[in-house]
Amino acid sequence: MITKDMSIGEIVQQFPETVPVFMSHGLGCIGCAIAQFETLEEGAMAHGIDVDALVKDLNKSVGK
Repeated sequence: MITKDMSIGEIVQQFPETVPVFMSHGLGCIGCAIAQFETLEEGAMAHGIDVDALVKDLNKSVGK
């Protein structure tokens, strides 16, 4: 299960199928260096993205 306190890099590494979900939510910086350490919540807040909706869609994409 993906949670908002996981790093973006960790999510992409464990669940590469989530990349299109990040892109569809406007979070296209998944490959940048900061994404390796920034939590999902921090990244969403920095880009004005609803973190709860993002977490929901990410978990749907991994079937959990």
